[in-house]
Amino acid sequence: MTRLWLVRHGPTHAKSMVGWSDLLADLSDQAQIDRLSDYLPSNGVVISSDLQRAIATADAIQGQRRRLPHDRRLREIHFGDWELRTFAEIEAQTPEHIRAYWDEPGDVRPPNGESWHETAARVDAAVDSLVEQKHDDLIIVGHFGMILTQVQRALAITPYEAFSHRIDNFSVTEMVVTGADWSVDTINILP
Repeated sequence: MTRLWLVRHGPTHAKSMVGWSDLLADLSDQAQIDRLSDYLPSNGVVISSDLQRAIATADAIQGQRRRLPHDRRLREIHFGDWELRTFAEIEAQTPEHIRAYWDEPGDVRPPNGESWHETAARVDAAVDSLVEQKHDDLIIVGHFGMILTQVQRALAITPYEAFSHRIDNFSVTEMVVTGADWSVDTINILP
């Protein structure tokens, strides 16, 4: 059995679609970081995506926990040409495309980006390889879309239903993986 502690990185304050852009996280709320670190298991193993906002958040909560190398497969959704653009900007150019991406997630992809299914396959492979290492408590510091792929997987829901879940910065989503069985204990807890 492996307990997954999926942590969303600290805020970037960007008001646009941030996927693979390597923006920094605002880690100025030390009280929030301390609460988060205290909430997580002291014997947990920490890993993050290779983007700076996730790395820095993992650094901030690591404490005495063991750290695994960053994994680029744990990155956020790749928004391609939509990267760092607002929904309104994209909708003004291609309204049907952006609406289909959010309303019917699956195979729809941004130009030069990746679809929901491609993101989920990438993240699933990373999480599966981590679970195979048989860590009791695995703290994965990542991103909104990355976490939602695992919520979808554990709850056996559609991508659209997964998008209905809120995933706040510094939140924790807890899951238990026992063989092929996945269960969700909490979604989007802010310690």
